[in-house]
Amino acid sequence: MPESDKPGFLEFIVPGDPEQNTGGYRYVRKLVEALGDAGCRARVSGLPGQFPRPDRVARNGMDKKLASLPDGASVVLDGLAMGGLPEIVEKHSPRLNLIALVHHPLADETGISEANRQWFFDSETRALGFVNGVITTSQHTAARLADYEVPAERIRVAEPGVTRAATPRGCDQSSQTGTPHILCVAHLSPRKAQHQLVEALENLKGVSWQCTLAGSDSRDPEYSQQVRRAIAEAGLEDRIALAGEVEEAGLAELYRKADLFVLPSLYEGYGMVIDEALAEGLPVISSDGGALANTSAKPGVVQYCAGDVRALEARLRNWLEHPEQLEHARKLAARESRRIRSWADTGKDVLEALHYFSGLSTHLHQHSEFESTWLAAREAADHRARSQGLTDQLNHWLLNRYDGLSPESHYPMRIVDIGTGRGSNAIFLVPALQVPQTWLALDQDSALLREAGQRVDRLDVPFETRPVQLTSENMEQQLPREADLITASALIDLVSEPWLDALALAAAGRKSAMLIVLSYAGHFELSPEHPDDELVKTLVNRHQHGDKGIGAALGPEASTVLQGLLVAEGYRVELAESPWILDGADHALAKMLMQGWIDAAIEQSPHEADRLSRWLETRNQQLSKGDLKIVVRHMDLLALPPEALP
Repeated sequence: MPESDKPGFLEFIVPGDPEQNTGGYRYVRKLVEALGDAGCRARVSGLPGQFPRPDRVARNGMDKKLASLPDGASVVLDGLAMGGLPEIVEKHSPRLNLIALVHHPLADETGISEANRQWFFDSETRALGFVNGVITTSQHTAARLADYEVPAERIRVAEPGVTRAATPRGCDQSSQTGTPHILCVAHLSPRKAQHQLVEALENLKGVSWQCTLAGSDSRDPEYSQQVRRAIAEAGLEDRIALAGEVEEAGLAELYRKADLFVLPSLYEGYGMVIDEALAEGLPVISSDGGALANTSAKPGVVQYCAGDVRALEARLRNWLEHPEQLEHARKLAARESRRIRSWADTGKDVLEALHYFSGLSTHLHQHSEFESTWLAAREAADHRARSQGLTDQLNHWLLNRYDGLSPESHYPMRIVDIGTGRGSNAIFLVPALQVPQTWLALDQDSALLREAGQRVDRLDVPFETRPVQLTSENMEQQLPREADLITASALIDLVSEPWLDALALAAAGRKSAMLIVLSYAGHFELSPEHPDDELVKTLVNRHQHGDKGIGAALGPEASTVLQGLLVAEGYRVELAESPWILDGADHALAKMLMQGWIDAAIEQSPHEADRLSRWLETRNQQLSKGDLKIVVRHMDLLALPPEALP
């Protein structure tokens, strides 16, 4: 039996020779090794032909390769291979489990014509619509895919790792000749912008240094010649060495011999060479192009604006002319090296993503329609239940905060709504908060966000939407740096304690107030009583603690857990009950609610299905007659930051 016929086998498909030594190809090779170490069989296959804009050989190669795989096979398609072949992806998507691996969108490549850029955008948008899920190598790329009509709930991030050096870098390994050695690792291309590094170094001839540019010079021969000419015209042939593509052992040796690392790239989907350099204890000068603005924002790294040669020159001059500054950066890099992710971490992220995608409904539009119907049904009950006292306190606090701003720095209060859904929280709060305000709405469901934007538009406040799935790992990165209020409705009982901890730390770092409302409190009562009420409640609460996609959910304990986390950060926290009280006037909501309870209960205890179904039948009959009353307990939480306390 071929390996790919066996359960749990993963087929990775890349364009060309899989042994190429660029960041993207190294990512796939190291990932496959990590998956193997974790017990998941995987292999990499290369396709013939021209990519990313495929020729006939490439089209036939992809079609033939996918046709050779058995029904149900799991296939990870590198974005470079699949982005230009939407019709081939569509052809095989019904019988294969296709997952896209996107380092960065093809249209984001620099140095291409506008016509080609549009072609890549249209083609990759179509191709991504036929896969079951998308793995990206950075949060930046995940956010970019919103423009490609990929819902946030179909995206998972698996950032690169590094291979740890067998022997830790010691201080005696650097500057052995007294001449600082600069290393840049990237294939020669306009996007990597080695010509800008050459230009910056040309103005530093009077300073002692040597530089090695390591990376393939055959992928873009014309640009490679441009770099060679620039080096020659600058008279730097004896100081800048072009090493070409270097195999792994040789690359490790270059890292060990270097004193500092430079990445002048105009755009990166992640920039894994930054982590590789830091893992070796090398201080880094990096542009902020693309994802680098976030992924290279680490101790031991100094950034400059991508494309600004003078700024790059200044960063180099500072370290080369002031050895103590370089030494300080080296110490920071050495400490950071202990925190860099491993490839085992990446492998774990990918396995979790594949598990998530396997349970993800392929009918996302229908899912959004159901969610919208449920959220619409509950909105009136939500608004009735909310604590008016906490809303009034928050309004008073925001008024004081706004009035306390100096006249020259007056700005609207910045409100971040997490898990926005169809915008119910904003619909309630915008008129209740008597201050100028701007909103950023975050949700993993793009369709619901569009609906929220349309609904809030009539309230005449700035309302930006952003599709994203917040996790404990990306919370700090995804929330805006300035936020006066972070709010959420009917959310935190679905998340894990690490997720809440990340939220509390993010709020404290921004000195934001928090209003978290309508969190399920673990209790509901129905009258008249039924002998199986307690069984239903027990099973529903057990289901509440299940994994909703971001770790084991806290369920009814969420409000008190968040209260404790915020008190530890110096916040004043107040809780208030916000119960639903439902009767015959809430027929649609009550019916959906009880159906949801029974679905969850049967999932927890399938052998009780008949008993639970009889309970539901009785309750629906009582509801239809107007004889049923339901009370569902919720908690609202208001937290004010320390500086707001009297």
